[in-house]
Amino acid sequence: MIKFLRISNIALASGVELELGPGLTVLTGETGAGKSILLDALGLVLGGRAGADLIRTGETKAAVEAIVDLPAIGGWLQEHAIDADGEEVILRREIQSGAKGRATVNGVLVPVALLRELAPRVAAVHGQHEPQGLLDPDSHTPLVDQHGELEELAVEVAAAWQRWQRAESELAGFERDRRELERHREALEQQVAEIERAHLQPGEDTALLREKAVVANADRLAALCAEAYASLYDEDAAILSRLRQVYRKVDDLAALEPRFTAALEARAAVNSALEDLAYTLRDFSDDLQVAPGRLDEIESRLAAIDRLRRKYGATADEVLTFAEDARRQLATLEAPEARREQLSTAATEARARYLDTGRTLSGRRRSAARDLERRMQKGLRELALEGTRFEVRFTPAVEDLSAAGEHGLERGEFFIAPNLGEDLRPLARIASGGELSRLLLALKSAAIREQGHTLVFDEIDAGIGGRVAEVVGRRLRAMAERHQVLCVTHLAPIAAQANTHWRVSKEIRSGRTFTRVHRLEPGERVDELARMLAGERVTDAARKHARELVEAAGE
Repeated sequence: MIKFLRISNIALASGVELELGPGLTVLTGETGAGKSILLDALGLVLGGRAGADLIRTGETKAAVEAIVDLPAIGGWLQEHAIDADGEEVILRREIQSGAKGRATVNGVLVPVALLRELAPRVAAVHGQHEPQGLLDPDSHTPLVDQHGELEELAVEVAAAWQRWQRAESELAGFERDRRELERHREALEQQVAEIERAHLQPGEDTALLREKAVVANADRLAALCAEAYASLYDEDAAILSRLRQVYRKVDDLAALEPRFTAALEARAAVNSALEDLAYTLRDFSDDLQVAPGRLDEIESRLAAIDRLRRKYGATADEVLTFAEDARRQLATLEAPEARREQLSTAATEARARYLDTGRTLSGRRRSAARDLERRMQKGLRELALEGTRFEVRFTPAVEDLSAAGEHGLERGEFFIAPNLGEDLRPLARIASGGELSRLLLALKSAAIREQGHTLVFDEIDAGIGGRVAEVVGRRLRAMAERHQVLCVTHLAPIAAQANTHWRVSKEIRSGRTFTRVHRLEPGERVDELARMLAGERVTDAARKHARELVEAAGE
């Protein structure tokens, strides 16, 4: 519910404040006084289009503020991380000449688009010359669902549709990527096979390079080994023979000078080391037998390993690591056919779930539509539209998945025929303001079930009068038992039904025109209704009639 509205510098409304309560609130006044300006301002604070031409002449900015009950939008505030203080929420919209306007919710700057998103949770504004809400065919199907209390099932259908579309998208993506996946798998298999065919061993490249150095220099190595061995052991003047002579002399020295004893103790180690070296030289020389063609074999093998290294790693060990990684990838890749079968099954199951819930919704939705039609026909008769026919049509008429979507298997649209003998036409094409206003009222009365919403009707009385006006007034009063209803009217029978009555007028101060809004007391209401009945010259008969209207409304 909207509890308070403040308007600053919107057209003639320089500083207007309205305390709004539950029930039916009417705004009356002479044409041009600014009644519709107040509703335009409400539209602004709910995210409506704004232009600098709305700013009062001589001012640079204008603003509209509204205080709204928290329960209506508490969930929305939490969703957008906006704190709520107490039980009220303050909405503000500011427009400036030559600059971008601002919007705030509880003092937090928000995009105007968020106000538009919030608007349906706060109020529905219906104006004679600005069709919105029920005149939008996209709103008809949700309205039927609301009437039939099918909102939860509709949400389930929307979720099932999204799951189906995701499954189909994954399947289509797999089909698109399947060739690439197969190419990747084949490449991995070829790479592993190439490495396995090489029978590569860890560290093999390093070992072969060492062997190559030996084989390529075999003659030189043999000569060096023979020369070194001869010098150590085989010649007459070999080092080991001469060393024994040296140690005999050192032995004699140690007998005379103890300091040489340490040198004698090292004799065994020195001899052993030199003998080991001699044996190593001899054995290496004996083993240095190079098979014919071995160098070519080594170079060929190194060339093969080098080809693998250029593709898969800097060393033989890195090549083997690459092969192991490729094997792991192959192990994790499912066979394409198995993966496709899995995705296809998921898509089929998601489609079946969507169709199942969609068909359930369709059946209940069509039943709710028939009930809405019956209620509408009764309401239209009460509003003196006896000859008007109302029908909810679904497209397609039968199940056709080409029209399926989050909304279900079909879309509903309201059709009417205002007069006998005329064909049913879409509601959005109705031109008569009076018929449109009453039709909107009948729809609101028949279809909206939740309580606490704010409904705004601008000039709902266009094209009607007399008995019909009384019926419209009573219908608005009855609707106001469940909703807050704001109505701009020129007809006394409608205004007489109000719980709260505001008179909008113009006054001139210091050469400027201002819109003035005044809440009428009971006696003032009678005078205002009499003015609406009689015009400028209010007669006693008009006052009597006005008093009777007020008394009748209070029954």
